Amino acid sequence: MHHEQSVAYDGATAEIHTFSAGSVDEVHAMLHVSDPTLPYEAQLEALQRAYAALLGSQGSDALPVFKRYFLSDAANQANLLLSHEIDDPMGALSVVQQPPLDGTKIALWVYMLRGAKAQAVPGTQLFEATHNGYRHLWAGAYCNKEADSEAQTTIIFNSYILDLAAQGCTLSDNCVRTWFYVSDIDNRYAGMVRARNAVFETQGLTEHTHYIASTGIGGIGADPKSHVHMDAYAVSGLQSGQMQYLYAADHLNRTSEYGVRFERGTVVHYGDRDQIFISGTASINDKGQIVHAGDIRRQAERTLENVGALLAEAGADFSNVGQMIVYLRDHADYAVVSHLFAERFPSKPVIIVNAPVCRPGWLIEVECMAVRPAHNSAYAAF
Repeated sequence: MHHEQSVAYDGATAEIHTFSAGSVDEVHAMLHVSDPTLPYEAQLEALQRAYAALLGSQGSDALPVFKRYFLSDAANQANLLLSHEIDDPMGALSVVQQPPLDGTKIALWVYMLRGAKAQAVPGTQLFEATHNGYRHLWAGAYCNKEADSEAQTTIIFNSYILDLAAQGCTLSDNCVRTWFYVSDIDNRYAGMVRARNAVFETQGLTEHTHYIASTGIGGIGADPKSHVHMDAYAVSGLQSGQMQYLYAADHLNRTSEYGVRFERGTVVHYGDRDQIFISGTASINDKGQIVHAGDIRRQAERTLENVGALLAEAGADFSNVGQMIVYLRDHADYAVVSHLFAERFPSKPVIIVNAPVCRPGWLIEVECMAVRPAHNSAYAAF
């Protein structure tokens, strides 16, 4: 069901995770440039050669449905990247300045499906993959240029809600996952949170109903004049009860206890598999307190313990994880963290980037996506 491998291409490497079940396969790949001394344009070309080779190796029915590029300097790099991407109609596109900490200028995470149909949704920022009665709606790079992070977040949500409504979906019933990238997060995160809290209230999302799995992290989008960027994922065709929310209450507290609104993790149950989305998770205890302040190694270990507890609540473990993104506030912690992850996850698609977490005392945050085989007779297969 699960297969992981590392592949060397001309000028780049990729970690690839494949999950096969039923008639649809899921593939995550994390692509890294091999030579960090190359100029940016050469690194971009090496990455895109590797991406083309990866697609060619996955079969003619492999469709990229979501791509996220990690850049070291978006203001100087995004335009050239976007000029290359304009000819590629496949996949929702996310571009974020979160420098890869291996010293390169660009890296790529791509999520692909085999056995589905996919296309852009006209008149929206959505890209859909369809199969077996479900429409998987991916979106990248919602942003605007209003005065501050609170106003920008409000408009971003309004745009997304309208795009969902045009597809017969709502934020509360269909949105599974969001990612928020906030520039100067130490000063602008609070505005994003106020706006998100207010939108959730109007959309019927409360501590008595549910929230949405999410990561809110430091990052700059392709347009550096926008303070907030959002990526998102929703599913149309779900039945009531098909989404389950994860808490790991013996390890973590509810986010609403310290004024923010998101779920620690979400499971979507299908007839043939469970998809698991773990939000950005840090070294925190069940009272919301930072654990192991100032100690990156112990924070990394506690963070992985917390992620493991959330996965276990979904009946999964790290063998089910398809990709991981690791955020470090201090680039000087890379040596410790990269060694730890290389030992524990040698072939898993992982990227470690420089991105401040929303609370300064958190030195590291980890998010992941996982999938496990399941036999849920109440629901249609993926």
